Amino acid sequence: NHLEHVSMEICTIMTRLGYGEMMRRWRVEKYREYDRLKNARYLNEQGNAVTCITAGSKAEGLTCYLESDWDILFVLEDVLCVEADINLLTISDDKDVFRMDTMDTRVYPGHCRLLQERPAAHARYDTITKALCDNGYGGVLLSSSVLLDEYEYSRSLPHNASAEHHKRAGPSIPDTVDGVLHFDRVIALRCSCPSILQRWADRRRNWPSPTIVQKVVSLGALVTPVGFKGSDYKHMEWRICFNTGEAELVNNLNDTQAKVYVILKMILRDIIKPNNKEITSYVLKNIILWQAENTPQTEFHSRSLLYWLHDGLKKLRTAIEKKRLCYYMIPERNLMEACGMHDYQQHKWVADITDMLEEGPNVILRLEKIRKAIVASPEPMMWFSKKRMELEMLHLEFMHRSVEIREKNGDVGDSDSILKKINNRHCDLLRQVAQRMFLKVSSANQLVDIFYRMLM
Repeated sequence: NHLEHVSMEICTIMTRLGYGEMMRRWRVEKYREYDRLKNARYLNEQGNAVTCITAGSKAEGLTCYLESDWDILFVLEDVLCVEADINLLTISDDKDVFRMDTMDTRVYPGHCRLLQERPAAHARYDTITKALCDNGYGGVLLSSSVLLDEYEYSRSLPHNASAEHHKRAGPSIPDTVDGVLHFDRVIALRCSCPSILQRWADRRRNWPSPTIVQKVVSLGALVTPVGFKGSDYKHMEWRICFNTGEAELVNNLNDTQAKVYVILKMILRDIIKPNNKEITSYVLKNIILWQAENTPQTEFHSRSLLYWLHDGLKKLRTAIEKKRLCYYMIPERNLMEACGMHDYQQHKWVADITDMLEEGPNVILRLEKIRKAIVASPEPMMWFSKKRMELEMLHLEFMHRSVEIREKNGDVGDSDSILKKINNRHCDLLRQVAQRMFLKVSSANQLVDIFYRMLM
């Protein structure tokens, strides 16, 4: 009874911190709408088919605006990668077609090499042309490393005084805007792999529903330019991904499951603290997805949050101890293989998680964000929570309106009445917070600083 009561209290606190069901759904919808507006404008300006897709925690609605990186996929729509049995006559000749080689024993599960099957009837992307390589047997392969080099070079050309470029991380090209907004940009190609998706769909499961399973299948797959870390041929390999399908799955987790996932990510960041992504939040996402698939949905409710957090930590400890965790979409791929984890890290993290499990509910107090919310007085906490969520909602509305105006007028002027109204409310909220903090605000920069601190 005590654990159930504490679980319910933690659920309430997580909602106040911005991880509740309503806020999560609202973010998901707003980022989808933002992508739609940006893609319509991008197509009009560029004239070529590149689709931007928000992925990761932003697409899942599980982070505040400045709380984590904004992951964006840049999908080249005039390229298609297909499995061996797909009939090319069913594919438009406007597309560059590459055949996915997944059968070679040297290719790690969940990865492939791309063999050119048919060039597009029109001029192709320069990055694709420059990344084509002779495979030594009369065929042409698409090199993931060369394409990534070309893409990174092209991304660095436009000079943005407010953007700081960072070292490449896997397939991701990260940069930071205005010192606070972190982007991870990844180039991707569409991938038609019905047999892989059907194997996933045919599994016996408690979750998700057949309707959601079919929706995930319909969303298809992508390949991104990164090979298996332990492969001698990684410069020619591509990773098969299901970003949009996985976002749909996470969006169909219930409130308790989503909160367990967020708390596990806090534990990873605040307690485990991997230096070089030996363990990532993606590992935690897969633990949650397996947990959901193998358990009746009725078992996940606010009273059982601590039970499932405990279960998730045990599964994480096992994954670290055995260096094995099956990828949810393609179980043959081991997410812990070649993760770069040293023996001393393995032993330390297993011991740390064991301590957390023995600590019980008190482990929550080691998470800074939750601890501050617990010790705060209820009334100021509720007040601040409402102001912060309104501020985030206003900012996402501001982003939408700015894109809409650019679509119509080509530029964001000072005359739009809706933007003025949003800006005025923005400033009003920030001044209210400053007054509550007994701060004397004398400049716009100070308001901006409060804005950044509230949305991190």
